[in-house]
Amino acid sequence: MAQPRVVVIGAGIVGCATADELTRRGWTGVTVLDRGPLYETGGSTSHAPGLVFQVNPVKAMTEFAAYTVAKYSGLGAFDQVGGVELACTPERLAELHRRRGWAAAWGVGARVVEPDECARLHPLVDPERVLGGLHVPSDGMARAVDAAALQAAAAQERGAVFKGGHEVVDLVVKGGRITGVVTSEGEIPADLVVCCAGIWGPKVARMAGVALPLTPVAHQLAFTNPLARLARPGGADADREIRHPILRHQGADLYFRERFDRLAIGNYGHRPLPADPEKLAANAMAAFTEDDFAEAWQETRRLFPAAREAKIEEGFNGLFSFTPDNLPLLGPSRAVDGLWFAEAVWITHSAGVGRAVAEWITGERPVTPPRECDVGRFEEHQRGPAYVLARDCQNYVEVYDIIHPLQPMEDPRPLRTSPFYSRQQELGGVFLEAAGWERPQWYESNAPLLEGREIHEPGEWAARYWSPIVGAEAQITRERVALYDMTALKRIEVTGPGAQAFLSGVTTGRLDRGVGAVTYCLMLDEHGRVLSDITVARLGEREFQIGANSVLDADRLARLAPADVVVRDVTAGTCCVGVWGPRARDLVQPLTEDDFSNKAFRYFRCRRTYVGMVPVAALRVSYVGELGWELSCPADMGLKLWDTLWAAGQEHGVIAGGRGAFNSLRLEKGYRSYGVDMTSEHDPYEAGLGFAVRDVDPGRAAPKRLLTCLTLDEVVMGKEPVYAKGAPVGYVTSAAWGYTIGRCVAYAWLPSALAAPGTTVEIGYFDRRIPATVAAEPLFDPGMERLRG
Repeated sequence: MAQPRVVVIGAGIVGCATADELTRRGWTGVTVLDRGPLYETGGSTSHAPGLVFQVNPVKAMTEFAAYTVAKYSGLGAFDQVGGVELACTPERLAELHRRRGWAAAWGVGARVVEPDECARLHPLVDPERVLGGLHVPSDGMARAVDAAALQAAAAQERGAVFKGGHEVVDLVVKGGRITGVVTSEGEIPADLVVCCAGIWGPKVARMAGVALPLTPVAHQLAFTNPLARLARPGGADADREIRHPILRHQGADLYFRERFDRLAIGNYGHRPLPADPEKLAANAMAAFTEDDFAEAWQETRRLFPAAREAKIEEGFNGLFSFTPDNLPLLGPSRAVDGLWFAEAVWITHSAGVGRAVAEWITGERPVTPPRECDVGRFEEHQRGPAYVLARDCQNYVEVYDIIHPLQPMEDPRPLRTSPFYSRQQELGGVFLEAAGWERPQWYESNAPLLEGREIHEPGEWAARYWSPIVGAEAQITRERVALYDMTALKRIEVTGPGAQAFLSGVTTGRLDRGVGAVTYCLMLDEHGRVLSDITVARLGEREFQIGANSVLDADRLARLAPADVVVRDVTAGTCCVGVWGPRARDLVQPLTEDDFSNKAFRYFRCRRTYVGMVPVAALRVSYVGELGWELSCPADMGLKLWDTLWAAGQEHGVIAGGRGAFNSLRLEKGYRSYGVDMTSEHDPYEAGLGFAVRDVDPGRAAPKRLLTCLTLDEVVMGKEPVYAKGAPVGYVTSAAWGYTIGRCVAYAWLPSALAAPGTTVEIGYFDRRIPATVAAEPLFDPGMERLRG
């Protein structure tokens, strides 16, 4: 078969990295276009300061950055001078310890150093001005234009063609597939187009009728006159642009690096200055707005006394790409076949992204799974222009902020509310947010439940977005019955003559069971890794309801469905409430004429029925490990469903339970959360989900790592490193206090040799190590008596 003709739009560092990585994998029919000159094209590559700070709370982003460091160092286009992030307040110093934990968890060497060590590492740092710093010796500065040119040269040696002065003016789409690129110099045929146009990405995407959720936002970079402290002594170092570590002062939204004997200052502390991609000039630099820099300059001179007499000699406002969640936009368009994106990528992650996208395109097993950066991950409302602009500007404001793991966006809200929302407000719901949905974390009306209960109090960090009411709600769920709003759970309807055969082909479950069966199963990629875990409820001969995780699941099913199968995301038009607890049957049975006894309605079965006057799909499943049902119905009947259950539940002591209790209960039961506990990086067997695979390979090798249950006496939050014999060996995925078992439950990825129950390890939590013990799972109701009763 002929090799695909690939056109890469954009000859900046991302386009060059992508072309290099594609040709490394034997795809030599690659053409790279840019309207600017090669390789200083006028985009962000041309003006970005090139600082590479690798540590990131997202594992994939740290891995992208680590590969960038390794690759550009090998090319001779990286100055590995190290990086120091400075803390001037106790809160920032604590944050540096947390960041050091991420570094250990993701495999990057780092340490928190004292003020004197900060001053030793960089001549401008006054130890009296700082409380400490995070030192990452492998950080440094990428010479972006050099790195782009070197990768382009390697790609050209393998057959790639680079064309500057070729402005893309249109994309040719026929029958829903891209067939060519129209440039200022003529049309170029293409089987596959990769948009690496950076800040011009939305403009290029619109040529194919695709809306790209990206906003170019101006960012200030200024340069001082020569500073005596940065004077060059002569000798071999005299010609080096940078000799000392790059610096960040995130508490003031600032970063710094040398430019020979001058100081370069980057400022995120000013008001957002978004730009319209359709109106951008050929050069991404705009005039320096001095008023926006005044506070940054004042803070710079306060932090660095040696700069007090300096002046700003020059500056400009450059443009960087921001997205609604501050992650890149990678992968294939779902609207136009053959159109791919590698957008919103900073120089820090450029080589890693180029590799990931090339692996994705060629079908090679990715080293870094890009699913959390998938361009198709956003819900429809998250792609709207007003939402994108609002979120991207706010993300600019918060780019250096300390973000708590549970911290929700504050604006725009509320966006998506379940039919139960008014009742939840009446009950004093304290709402967090997920994918636009308002989700109660706990209910203030449940405060009286605390009387006579001893609820474990977590430390200050874990106690944010927490209340002792969470513990009471969890305990009451185990004792009586509770209603949980499950509306945000993705519900997908799959119908048609070929529905069973189709779902059997794209999942790991045995779906040839009769009507009324519910099956827990997985969707896997071509390498056998977990793309999602789902429940499949067979409500009719040709009708299935899928409980899924994200819009990506709905998209995948829709794209793979044959002509005789219809796939519909029905989430927005329906709602769902979980009725769980030992008294769940007592509550529900009087409301329906159907038999909800254990014999007539067994665990993991489903049926259509009525609850009061409300038609529901009832699934006997439970994510909290208690007897009960998920009841879903049309959204217009949702409020009636809630009121019916609430009124009937009063004699049984019903409460409304929030996500805080829900998370605690599901961890006690050992239930995984996709995207948190396991991702497309993992296979079912190492994730503890081999039971969900119908065709087991008897010759498969034993897993080298396992998702492992740990218990400990303090609450951690997730993403902390796990140590054995003083060395980092894994990381925590999710954790919560178990209000039934009386200990913190944490799940962590560990080497299989350390996964035996009774093994002791330590979890790095800020600047401390907390002892933890591997435990057999599930911790609660291992015999399943509660669920099957």
